[in-house]
Amino acid sequence: MHAEIVVLPGDGIGPEVTAAAVEVLRAVGYRYGHTFSFDTQLIGGAAIDATGEALPAATLAAAKRADAILLGAVGGPKWSDPKAPVRPEQGLLAIRKALGLYANLRPVTPHPAALGASPIKPHLLTGVDLVVVRELTGGIYFGDKTRDGDSASDLCRYSVTEIERVVRRAAALARSRRGRLTSVDKANVLETSRLWRETATRIVAEEFPDIQLEHQLVDSMAMHLLSRPREYDVIVTENMFGDILTDEASMLAGSLGLLPSASLGDTDGSGRIMGLYEPIHGSAPDIAGRGVANPYATILSAALLLRHSLGLADEAECVEKAVAAALDAGVFTADIAGSGGGVGSRQATDAVIEQLQLECRPVMMRD
Repeated sequence: MHAEIVVLPGDGIGPEVTAAAVEVLRAVGYRYGHTFSFDTQLIGGAAIDATGEALPAATLAAAKRADAILLGAVGGPKWSDPKAPVRPEQGLLAIRKALGLYANLRPVTPHPAALGASPIKPHLLTGVDLVVVRELTGGIYFGDKTRDGDSASDLCRYSVTEIERVVRRAAALARSRRGRLTSVDKANVLETSRLWRETATRIVAEEFPDIQLEHQLVDSMAMHLLSRPREYDVIVTENMFGDILTDEASMLAGSLGLLPSASLGDTDGSGRIMGLYEPIHGSAPDIAGRGVANPYATILSAALLLRHSLGLADEAECVEKAVAAALDAGVFTADIAGSGGGVGSRQATDAVIEQLQLECRPVMMRD
């Protein structure tokens, strides 16, 4: 197949980790007989410096034409003034909204070889395999904002339709896994959460009666996520709660540098799922340009791109196996090696490509 992929390197270590993922995608394409073309565009701080906008019109137009989007990270101290009229994060929020990317999938599966990198006791991590589905285009991040003198407000608003579609996506995912769905809210305090809980309960009862649904308040979920993470399969929640809980969940894997994400919309008329794929880590400006950034999360995000937007499940599994094999071989970057050790981004990327050649054989090459 041929696919057009827009690459949004962004800021900080974004250009380094997206370059690693592009190398891996090229290797996959060569090995499986696909051709991928890559169109690099601006977003975030780099876009502000070049155009004055966090999401230039040219970037959005390219993204709308593409089969999938690969993103690095946005932001950094240079653009962090809270009074600035344009900030890098506005570009990320805007592209999600413009493309209708309402469901953010963040899988968390700690790798056995890297359990020592987590502050959580290893016996709690063995067997953990969960996915957080975060609603991405509603809630307090997109609500009306006001500031007047010594007060400020942010409106948190959700419609039934917004809740229904993300719960459906999460329940369908749970059906393909272990059949358990946990909906997280703050229904004892917030009216939006009461609507969320009522809607989630109805959708699962009417459309997914085979799914086991439970509700958790977000504060207790924050505790349970670290004390008994093995009990969870698919977790669905609203935008801000999901943002916080998924960063907390990164501690299960040991590093933000190991966790990918996929931001998905609905299937279009051609059967394509528009998706934006990115690591969950930030731009890490303190290590930018030093060649030490962990590329694994972005490479694993490229695997999600292959699976969800391009329908290449075998190729996606190949990339995931290659990353796992590199970790099994002890190829750890500094964030997971500890004690000042670890390899650089180049060595980690090379290890994945080498393992890809060893572990994965296309159908035409099999006996």
